[in-house]
Amino acid sequence: MPTVWLVIALFALSGLGFVLGRNRALASAGGNAKALHSLPAYYGHNVAFSALVPALAVLAIWSLAQPMVIENRVSAMIPAELVPENSTLGLVMSDVRRLAEGLDLAVEQGVLSSTEARNLDSGETDIRARLGDIGVALGSEVRPEVLNAAQSYRSLSNKGQIIMSVIVGLLAMVGFAWAYGRTHKDFRARNVVEQGIMALLILAASLAILTTVGIVFSMLFESINFFGLHAWSDFFFGTTWAPNFRGDSDLSILPLLWGTLYISAIALLVAVPVGLFAAIYLSEYASGTTRAFAKPLLEILAGIPTIVYGLFALLTVGPLLVKFFGQGEDGILGVEWMSGATSVLTAGLVMGIMLIPFVSSLSDDIINAVPQAMRDGSLGLGATKSETIRQVVIPAALPGIVGAVLLAASRAIGETMIVVMGAGAIAKFSLNPLESMTTITTRIVSQLTGDTDFASPETLVAFALGLTLFVLTLGLNVLALYIVRKYREQYD
Repeated sequence: MPTVWLVIALFALSGLGFVLGRNRALASAGGNAKALHSLPAYYGHNVAFSALVPALAVLAIWSLAQPMVIENRVSAMIPAELVPENSTLGLVMSDVRRLAEGLDLAVEQGVLSSTEARNLDSGETDIRARLGDIGVALGSEVRPEVLNAAQSYRSLSNKGQIIMSVIVGLLAMVGFAWAYGRTHKDFRARNVVEQGIMALLILAASLAILTTVGIVFSMLFESINFFGLHAWSDFFFGTTWAPNFRGDSDLSILPLLWGTLYISAIALLVAVPVGLFAAIYLSEYASGTTRAFAKPLLEILAGIPTIVYGLFALLTVGPLLVKFFGQGEDGILGVEWMSGATSVLTAGLVMGIMLIPFVSSLSDDIINAVPQAMRDGSLGLGATKSETIRQVVIPAALPGIVGAVLLAASRAIGETMIVVMGAGAIAKFSLNPLESMTTITTRIVSQLTGDTDFASPETLVAFALGLTLFVLTLGLNVLALYIVRKYREQYD
């Protein structure tokens, strides 16, 4: 039974359980809802959740674990000598999965019967041509070992699907029968249902933590492999970034870190003043009508895809800067400091525009949270409105504003597309904002793009860069949250 139909059946059983559980509770009370311990709906929810939740949990875990188990078993069937010299076992398994999916599609469309798909022989049948007729493109001729592995993959997947359907169905029926059997007028259904919902809420709240832990470990293990191939001292304290897939490479993070911090600093120099001034105007000077119109319009900037900002940097801001700084005697300024549209200043300016709503929206909320009594007291002592803002409101809101700036900084450090299209791809130390540079995120994309070999330090370095960037942004976020929390404790 396909997974989607199994899920539909589970929800149908859950709906039936709700109706039957509710009716059974009412029947046990003689139709008098006031004689029940809980509201009738709680009894229905108890039966419905007992049938649905454990079965869905097993279904989810099984669906995640089955492909990994099957892939491990099938990959063990492929001898190492059958893996091409310029290939890897992972690429061979990709061919196996693609062929298995093609055979499944051929069976679904009636091109092959289940028996034919199970007994195909690559020496007797042009499998590539037959699957090509139904839209399944295979990159090369199907080798016998790949065909055998694909047939085993299909067989194990089908058996696993059947076993999963049986187990999930039985579990749902057992949960249904158990909860339905316990349903009577004195059963504390509300307590059980609320405890179950509390457990689901705790699980949902834990997903963010578990995801963070998973991200850290996924990068940590590969980073350990990288430092087993490349000296950590060169990575953290070297001065050159020069990957070379044909020999020794200089893989130092410092030139990339410099470009990242330089571009982020320029972005913050643009975003912080503009965003803060906009927040002060919206919270202290703008009328209700203006605020209701201007704030959502300003926050639209945060919803624009970063690739659009990258195009804006490449096609508009960069050529405009070249017109000022890169045309020699014919240029507006009569200088020639900029050789192309990509530069630190190009990416920094556009990234700063993108960060304006992050600073303005958070700062606006923080300034509005300052107690009105502080404003009234300052105005009552004879201070003007501008003096009140400068000497009372901003100092009181400063911890929260600093937190907003740090959150914007972490967003800037992790930006990729604007930097790829606006800053260039040169890793170096330079103070000239009109030169091209690159960042950590750009290099991560470059190192993992194309035909990569995950056994080489030039590829594994992407994980070390990612882990370093994660620690950096995580530290900024923790610092920002700490500052904001201290601010809230002061005024709550």
